[in-house]
Amino acid sequence: MSESSREERERLKEEYKDHYRKIRDAGEKLRSSRYAKKASDALNQMQADDLLESVDHFLGKVRYKMASIEARLDLAMEDILNSDEELEAERDEELKKQKAKDSLRQIKREMGMLYDDLEQQAEQMKVKKTVGPQKDAEGDSNEQTRQ
Repeated sequence: MSESSREERERLKEEYKDHYRKIRDAGEKLRSSRYAKKASDALNQMQADDLLESVDHFLGKVRYKMASIEARLDLAMEDILNSDEELEAERDEELKKQKAKDSLRQIKREMGMLYDDLEQQAEQMKVKKTVGPQKDAEGDSNEQTRQ
């Protein structure tokens, strides 16, 4: 084989390769244009009113679900707040009872001290007791005379 025939064969090879590349590119463009046409046809076939109606229907369902969830959340929050208020009211009530008991104990303590003070003052003034049990010997003799 001569040099020119080899060069000719290489040139033809390159032309065939180029030709096959162009065929492959054209095939890819054809497939992509078919895909675009199908998508375009599908969009054209869809009517805007039907699409909007289905979207509105979907949004209505979503709004309904959101409203029901918000209502349940509100009820749960009210229950939590009410239970907190009830617990606080119970704590306040217990605190009031405890304060009342403490005040009553304090008053009883003070009255006991006052009674003891009055008895001490009566003894100092040598006053006879007319009400309640008597401590002196005279009271014991009075009881014996009554029997």
